[in-house]
Amino acid sequence: MKHVLIVLFVLSPALLLAQQPVDSRQQEIVFRQVNVIPMDREEIMENQTVVVKEGKITVLSDAEEADYGDQAMVIEAQGKYLIPGLAEMHAHVPPVDDLEPMKEVLRLFVVNGITTIRGMLGHPRHLELRSQLQSGAILGPRFYTTGPSFSGQSVQTAAQAADMVRQQKKAGYDYLKFHPGLTLETFSATTQTAKEVGIPFVGHVSFAVGIWRALDAGYSSIDHLDGFIEGMVPEIGTMNLEQTGLFGIFVADQVDTTQIPKLMKRLKETNTWVVPTQALAERWFSPGDPEQFYEAPEMIYMSAQTRNDWLNSKKNLQSNPQYEEAKVENFIVLRRKLIKACHDYDVGLLLGSDAPQVFNVPGFSTHQELQYMVDAGLTPYEALRTGTVNVASYLNQSQNSGTIKEGAVSDLVLLNGNPLEDIRQTEQIEGVMMGNLWLSKEYIKKELKQLEKP
Repeated sequence: MKHVLIVLFVLSPALLLAQQPVDSRQQEIVFRQVNVIPMDREEIMENQTVVVKEGKITVLSDAEEADYGDQAMVIEAQGKYLIPGLAEMHAHVPPVDDLEPMKEVLRLFVVNGITTIRGMLGHPRHLELRSQLQSGAILGPRFYTTGPSFSGQSVQTAAQAADMVRQQKKAGYDYLKFHPGLTLETFSATTQTAKEVGIPFVGHVSFAVGIWRALDAGYSSIDHLDGFIEGMVPEIGTMNLEQTGLFGIFVADQVDTTQIPKLMKRLKETNTWVVPTQALAERWFSPGDPEQFYEAPEMIYMSAQTRNDWLNSKKNLQSNPQYEEAKVENFIVLRRKLIKACHDYDVGLLLGSDAPQVFNVPGFSTHQELQYMVDAGLTPYEALRTGTVNVASYLNQSQNSGTIKEGAVSDLVLLNGNPLEDIRQTEQIEGVMMGNLWLSKEYIKKELKQLEKP
């Protein structure tokens, strides 16, 4: 008789418990002996205890002095670092009728410590999604959303543009999203009506509009540095969009860099915030072998079709007759210079990578964007501000978010290393506090495993 040996792997009760979120409405959550990076100043507060209850930080004090209940869940965090949750201000949630693919993207963000996102291509079901996130019916980051985009395809007349603005305002979207292709007529109708009804507009700068008109119109944020390069090319009036390329990639070598201070001062005067999405330039537009990104570890969370589409997109760009490696390298360096100039002129910078987009995986690419900000000349602390303090200021939430202090919302990320020394330490996540819920490292591992694609 043949015997078959069956081996059962039984998870311990403690591990099973660790794989579930812990709710601060049910018990206090305590980070004991942790190094706190408060982000309202460049400082490490060593040996602190942080107590969270009902989604708020109730105690921040020296470890020996902290008071909390006997039933609290205590996280021994000696040698670890606590930062505020990060924001991704140029995210994309699938604009589809099915909520399930939306939830997958949200999970990727939150397990990467991204506790706030701004969706930049809206859909009617995103309003329902936002409501479910606010109620706690589904787990995910705090969600701000634009409506469906204004572009050369979606609006052809001034009347149509104005009507679309009023509809989106009535529906309850947070922002209007601009895509390329707007004419001066449709752009003017859109922006004027937006001001009348009181809804901010964000996103691209259409070629026919240009950066200087865009700034006069009053964008809330301009994303991708769109229009910056073209606006400083002396002969731009004789060119078309095909000649300049996306974001001016093919004309960066013609920029009059003496115009940079003028542009920065105008951005500051108009209180226009900037979301650079430098990850697009560094990963999609850059010269080099596309396979290096195609084979990156985080690509396991994207479908084979998406990965192949991204690979083909990069290859198609590199095969364009206008694509010259030296010129594109100059384009990337110029963008870094513009990011640093924004910082130096006190123009508001917001963290955003445009994910999911070519070789930018939700959550992971936000951390990569932090590295690109440092590569542009910001210190790690200055880069972190773009995804914490600056976002809170932009959203008029400075009193209760973006920093670690008593009374603030408990959007937190526990790290294994010091990000002020090495910005890449933001990727070494020990756990995430998303509002009421503590997501342990074990929970994050379980979620990521479930999110892997074949």
